[in-house]
Amino acid sequence: MKKETHPAEYRMVVFKDISNDEMILTRSCAKSKESIVYTDGKEYPLVKMEISSFSHPFFTGKVKFVDTAGRIDKFNKKFAKFNKK
Repeated sequence: MKKETHPAEYRMVVFKDISNDEMILTRSCAKSKESIVYTDGKEYPLVKMEISSFSHPFFTGKVKFVDTAGRIDKFNKKFAKFNKK
């Protein structure tokens, strides 16, 4: 294996699903400017996620629509004139 391929700054990081406020504590080297106090009382760097296994329909079995960027509204506005006759 090649040496120095993987980063050396692995640390404990909290990943938070912003759609349902579930959190996962794991080792990562993801950069973060925010931090959060986890359930164990310690402060860890925070990385926010829009979708995780806690909210993804494949894992939950529930269809839940998450559109944080407004892509569907933008599409409907753009093509609304073609629907009218």
